[in-house]
Amino acid sequence: MKASLLKSLRGAISTKTPACVVTHLETGEQNLLTHQGQIEGDLVLTEGLQQEAQQALARGRSGLLSDENYFAECLLPPARLMVVGAVHIAQKLCPMADLMGYEVTLIDPRRAWSTSARFPGLTILQSWPDEALEQLAPDSRSAIVTLTHDPKLDDPALEVALKSPAFYIGALGSTRTHDKRLQRLRELGLDEETLKRIHGPVGLSIGARAPSEISVSILAELTAALHGAEIQRKVPKDA
Repeated sequence: MKASLLKSLRGAISTKTPACVVTHLETGEQNLLTHQGQIEGDLVLTEGLQQEAQQALARGRSGLLSDENYFAECLLPPARLMVVGAVHIAQKLCPMADLMGYEVTLIDPRRAWSTSARFPGLTILQSWPDEALEQLAPDSRSAIVTLTHDPKLDDPALEVALKSPAFYIGALGSTRTHDKRLQRLRELGLDEETLKRIHGPVGLSIGARAPSEISVSILAELTAALHGAEIQRKVPKDA
């Protein structure tokens, strides 16, 4: 790899920017693509191969392109999970997500709840969720889950989340609760297509009841969204 390309690759890694290195296996020529569409290097790709490389980067899957002379190596930063609400479910969800390799941040301005004693070793922001999310700047490798059931906390967080490219947005609550939530968000000017991005009630429908089970259902849905797997919508059911 040429020094200039290596420098750019190191820059992408240091700034946690998703990047893809495409190599011509016969000539050794390479280029570097980012998720923002930037291209650098000596290798010239056809429009079709460039699109394939961008799709590989979006999926995070390295491998040969349709022309098997070209190999795409995708380098992705750890996915981030931002959890709004220092509740019992969060006490199970956050450690599980950490074990799965997510960079987890807990957000809750209620200082009696969001303590290091209840969430040891976790990054905690004791600020209003909308302000915290704006500070964290969710990107396409970010997931956001709201758990508080409190519109004063969840709604502003969802409003910020829906304006971001986050790959997953989930909100805890029954179908009735979610319908009321959607109506409040409509009144804030959010359109129906945007509101469809919210997974609510959050998590796959596996009959989960205990906090640990609900956490498993959330992480399963998160995993499906991260890897582009089809997610079957839940059958409406109040809880």
